[in-house]
Formats: sequence, C-alpha cells, structure tokens
Amino acid sequence: MQDDVWSPPPVLLTVDLVILTMREGRLCVLLVERGEDPFQGMQALPGGFLNHAGEEILDAAHRELREETALGAGSVHLEQLGTYGAAGRDPRGRVVSVAHLAIAPGLPEPVAGTDAMDAGWVPAESVLSGEVALAFDHRRIVTDGIERARTKLEFSALATAFCGELFTIAELQQVYEAVWGTELDTRNFYRKVQAVKGFIVPAGSGRRTTGGRPARLYRAGPKTVLSPPLTRPTPSTTEKETKGEAN
Repeated sequence: MQDDVWSPPPVLLTVDLVILTMREGRLCVLLVERGEDPFQGMQALPGGFLNHAGEEILDAAHRELREETALGAGSVHLEQLGTYGAAGRDPRGRVVSVAHLAIAPGLPEPVAGTDAMDAGWVPAESVLSGEVALAFDHRRIVTDGIERARTKLEFSALATAFCGELFTIAELQQVYEAVWGTELDTRNFYRKVQAVKGFIVPAGSGRRTTGGRPARLYRAGPKTVLSPPLTRPTPSTTEKETKGEAN
C-alpha cells in the first residue's frame, strides 16, 4: 500500500507596519481605510503581500514604508516586531504577517496607496482603548508595537527617533509622556536624562524659544543603551481604573 504523498499547505506571507510618530504632542499611528474585501471600509495597518517570491521580507517592509511615507531606510527607525500567524486571522486563507515597527519624527499627512480608500494619523490611545476598530488582528499588533516602544524607551535611546535632529529636553520629555501615557516631573526627568552620559549631547550654543526663556538644543548622542535606565513610572490606581473602564 503506497503512502500518501505529503505536500506543504499553501501559506501566504505579508508585512504589516506599525508606524508611530508625534503629532501635536500626541503619539499617533498610521492607519489606512481598506478599499477592498476583506474588511472593506475598516481601518487597518499599512502593509501587503510580497511583490514576488524572491523579495526579502525586510525589503518588502522598506517598500511599504516608502509607499506610505516616502521615507527611505536611512531616515527612519525600522525593526522587526513579531510574526502573527493564527489560523483564522485572515478569511482569505492561511496568511502569516511579519510585522515591523517604524518610528520617525514629524511625519506629514499620508497619501493613500492604490488598495486603500484613505490614510491618516490616529491617536494611539484611540486604538488601544478600542474606540477605533481595526481589521484582522491589527489592534493586537498595534498594542504589541506600542508596548515595544514603551519598553525600549526605558533601556535604549529610541526616544530620540521621535525627535528631529535638534531638540530640547522639554521636547524629549514630551515624547516620553506621550509614549508612556503619563506625566513626568520636569526636574526629575532633567536630572535622569543628564545622568545618562552619551544619551544626548549639546548642539553647540544654539537655543530655542518655546514661550519662556530660550532652551538649550541637543542632538542624539553616541550611546544607544541607557545606563542607568529611565524607568517607566508605575501607573497610579486612578490611571489603572481609567484604562480598565476604557477597555
């Protein structure tokens, strides 16, 4: 009796992008309105299938990033976030997504791609709370991406990726507050940042006027790992209750 010949199941591969930026002091994520089924008309992360069997996954992520933001590899922080392959995540069949986290400062208004009806920046908290519903398992991917950013702000210099080439410590603090979702004591933050040698460095004698006295300008330093780390504050009981009600 001849054994049945095994053949691999058909599996499709996509890349999805969690693109984060700061807009008007708020952490925002780029979403597109799907122009076709499945989930036509719903909000989703930008992304898509590989162009061809020979396209590398990272190349596909950079391609999607260029199409959605016109940004090249040298002007944005891009890292692989995770692989999402639950059997029922896509009604079209077994589709596995390799998600990536992208961060850049002051990104402009996006232009929808060929397979999207619209594109825009949405406050991250609106996605995390479920106020904005997303297609597929994209809310989980966004949640994972933001948590990755929150954790890396503690131990790495990732926060500077949200800033322009030159920034003030107040603007850097605004990044931490927006990503962590909590207010920080200004004096304590200044002291902690200055204690991490090489995290940020003075940009000459330049200063920026932001309504009060001129503030010194800084740029990202050579250090990528923060020691000591900037530990994320533990949410207060009130904040936990508020988040629980939102979810």
